[in-house]
Amino acid sequence: MSKVIPIHKGLDISLKGSAEKVVARITPSVDYAVKPTDFQGLTPKLTVNEGDVVLAGAPLFVDKYNPDIRFVSPISGTVSNIVRGDKRKLLAVVVTPAEEQSHVKHDIHDLATMPREEVIKLLLESGAWAFLKQRPYGILAKPTDTPKGIFISGFNSAPLAPDIDFTLTNESATFQKGIDVLLKLSRNVHLSIQTDISANSIFKKVKGVEMHTFEGPHPAGNVGVQIHHLSPINKGEVAWTIDPQHVVALGRLFLTGVYDVSKMVALVGSEVKRPRYFRLSAGVNISPLQSYIDASHNPRYISGDVLTGSNIGTDGYLGFYDTMISVIPEGNHYEFMGWANPFRMKKYSMSRSYFSWMFPDKEYALDTNVNGGQRAFVMTGEYEKVLPMDIYPVYLLKAILAEDIDKMEQLGIYEVIEEDLALCEFVCTSKIDVQQILRQGINLMIKEM
Repeated sequence: MSKVIPIHKGLDISLKGSAEKVVARITPSVDYAVKPTDFQGLTPKLTVNEGDVVLAGAPLFVDKYNPDIRFVSPISGTVSNIVRGDKRKLLAVVVTPAEEQSHVKHDIHDLATMPREEVIKLLLESGAWAFLKQRPYGILAKPTDTPKGIFISGFNSAPLAPDIDFTLTNESATFQKGIDVLLKLSRNVHLSIQTDISANSIFKKVKGVEMHTFEGPHPAGNVGVQIHHLSPINKGEVAWTIDPQHVVALGRLFLTGVYDVSKMVALVGSEVKRPRYFRLSAGVNISPLQSYIDASHNPRYISGDVLTGSNIGTDGYLGFYDTMISVIPEGNHYEFMGWANPFRMKKYSMSRSYFSWMFPDKEYALDTNVNGGQRAFVMTGEYEKVLPMDIYPVYLLKAILAEDIDKMEQLGIYEVIEEDLALCEFVCTSKIDVQQILRQGINLMIKEM
């Protein structure tokens, strides 16, 4: 067993609606969408038109500034809608599935004899390159880079997060094949697990990786936090990250020659009548899940977790990197006396403002209400309690607001993306849009550097 790395700072938010370890079935989705907005730093260029017939794995758009990076259809069918926003910004390419599914078939050679360049070429042609993200900045990895390591988090500590061991049931061979592919891209592949890992976990059987063990509250499962404690990113360095279920998808590609992004997705939250797991494809329309939802409290549908996910509405699409759909009540209401009400037994607080500290095992049905408006951005010490990194988050955010690039570098912007500071936003009494400000700073760094 590897040395245990303890995470002391952080916060576990206990919410109602965790998924039971049961895989349920739903009616097939009416359509699927690949959204360029899921990929940070991407400027998309369309390769299809409405009405085109595509196979599963056929390209829908490419990166304008690196056309070798393709983004492909998860299913075969007809391109039914190209959704655009302001200034004709491409928001989604929607595909209506065909009755019979057909896939683009890739020629697969013996992985052991394939050179690194050939592996990269196949990943680019198949669309699987999009699985890899780069640190710093949390953008798409660049094929021309050589990372100092590839990092995988073997557990998710976010509220109501799916059990990764359960989602990888019966995938031992494909996961190992995916690891073998990653070892072709970098000699250093790091896999982080938690201390209470199951004795039957497939992670205990994996070969070729450097294993690390973490314990502690969220965000211990964030790959950025793990990189910070294992091999912090300095200026000029690059690390790549990948989700465990995408490692499985890599394995499938090199075993079958087919691009398959089906994955186990947890439907969770206090507004879900029967929280379950479902095998879905990336980009699936979530409308068939309505029978599992209690709609009486005007729920919000979130692709991802409640801290970092996106509001997708009742008929939105599952994000490319998301493995959960969270459903919680909307916070479009006012409370009598607001925060001054002393009888808020159903409210959660990190501090002792309410009574939640007296019931550490209680689960809460929290809504989206921010409980107040934006106010002066002052030093309170709250951020430092939930950020287990050697970074001064308030100073970093103020450097971003001042657009001081030198200060941003000195204060650690290379090490963080939105998910790493999400808890800071949750506990912020100033109601600052921490994640939005951080992304503005990252975009400024990309533009200037």
